[in-house]
Amino acid sequence: MSAVPAGAEDRDIGKPAMDGLAVTLMLLLTLSWGLNQVAIKVSNAGFNPMFGVLVRAAGGGLLVFLWCRWRGIALFARDGTLWPGLAAGALFGFEFVLIFAGLEFTSAARSALMVNTMPFWMLLGGHFLLGERITARKLAGLVLAFAGVVLIFSDDLSIPGPKAIWGDLLCLLAGVLWAATVLLVKASRLSSTSPEKTLLYQLSVSALISLPLIPLYGPLLREVTTLATASLVFQTVFVVAFTYVLWFWLVRRYPASGLSSFTFLSPAFGVILAGVLLDEPLTLRIFAALGLIAAGLVLVNRAGRAGGTALPGRRNDA
Repeated sequence: MSAVPAGAEDRDIGKPAMDGLAVTLMLLLTLSWGLNQVAIKVSNAGFNPMFGVLVRAAGGGLLVFLWCRWRGIALFARDGTLWPGLAAGALFGFEFVLIFAGLEFTSAARSALMVNTMPFWMLLGGHFLLGERITARKLAGLVLAFAGVVLIFSDDLSIPGPKAIWGDLLCLLAGVLWAATVLLVKASRLSSTSPEKTLLYQLSVSALISLPLIPLYGPLLREVTTLATASLVFQTVFVVAFTYVLWFWLVRRYPASGLSSFTFLSPAFGVILAGVLLDEPLTLRIFAALGLIAAGLVLVNRAGRAGGTALPGRRNDA
């Protein structure tokens, strides 16, 4: 989306500074993750949303598995990650169930902002569960983000329908589950396993979770168009199977503090692309909310760098 696949290393030791290649690739990744919300909205018009979750998770998981086999990445060693991996997969699976379901009611722009509140939920969780103290600067970032969320809920002009508030809440809860996944990874054996293995836990369990929910959302096929099909393929092949593998490469080569400085671009691209491609209303309050959330992210990441670590930019899921 709509940050970093869970399990990715976030230390800066021994890594080169950001260069032109890293900047270019991060712009590509954040643009792709911003476009992902638009793609989900479009694919929902053609396919049952839970079927979309299933196709995306199963198809992307198969491609990531083939990548691991080709690269010789160990996946089946007994390393104590089974139970936390299944738990992380459950959190991930329900996160995307909520996103796909939420986009049935709300706009892609509003969804992008709600889901990308994740870093702030993670700060709160880290403070209470991991003993990671919230500094004054981080607290200021949290306040700005909260103000941004209040603005979104109060913006009647950008609400696409009477049930939009439920879609907003579902996407906001998805951001909470995203943060919970990252916290689980940080506190468990998943933190020391390969990020590809963690991602495969997430994708596998997500596919299983979505399967029994499909009948609740009607027929598998709605108004199938070339665009809806292309949107689902884009999510499966490019977002899940390509951009996160590319992210793994970047995290291993460059400092997470540099990568995390691009965090605010994902919701920014999501909002702008929703307006340009879906003709969604982009009001002054939406842009003000985007500015507040982006400023909060900058404060949070700057505070992280001051402490020697950084919150990874994207994403714990796919």
